[in-house]
Amino acid sequence: MFSGIVEGLEKAKIFKKNAQSLELTLPAPKGWEIKQGESINIDGICSTVKSVSKIDFSVYYMPETIRVTNLKYLKPDHNFNLERSLSLNNLIGGHLVSGHIDTTAKVESIELKEQSKVLKFKIEEKFIRYIIYKGSIAVNGVSLTIVSEAKNYFTVSLIPYTLTHTNLRNLKVGDLVNIEVDLMAKYLEKLLKPWSVKIK
Repeated sequence: MFSGIVEGLEKAKIFKKNAQSLELTLPAPKGWEIKQGESINIDGICSTVKSVSKIDFSVYYMPETIRVTNLKYLKPDHNFNLERSLSLNNLIGGHLVSGHIDTTAKVESIELKEQSKVLKFKIEEKFIRYIIYKGSIAVNGVSLTIVSEAKNYFTVSLIPYTLTHTNLRNLKVGDLVNIEVDLMAKYLEKLLKPWSVKIK
């Protein structure tokens, strides 16, 4: 489990893309003690450490992960957002993020407002029911607050700190990002489904 607060930003030392899989070797951020088998949030994706050395670590993504994320479109020079798993004594500065990507969304527009940026994302309509005004969403693993939402899009506002410390600063119109909608919303939908009434 993660909180959506990015702790590191790194480019891959090894970027090995196969037909339906991807292997990455990334530098270990300063001060991190990474163990084989632990989970690291990489661009919103809960990633299991395959191997580790004193200076870097490697992960492997299977075909299903490639299918539902933006990994298939990334280039070797991509900067990855990194976050370590939460421990019981961590402060949760964002919201609870599982690292299980629900879908991708496309950048529709970027508007500069003083020192911040307002980004508009187009998303499949079926995911809008989980997105509410002032609610939480994870974009490339970054915990953000919804500014507005409509039939098939939502907007978020990025403060200077987020622009400086995450790869969202590099987004361009047309780019795809990884989306994890609010975990609690999905659980509530599941729990309430037996009592829901369809209105004809």
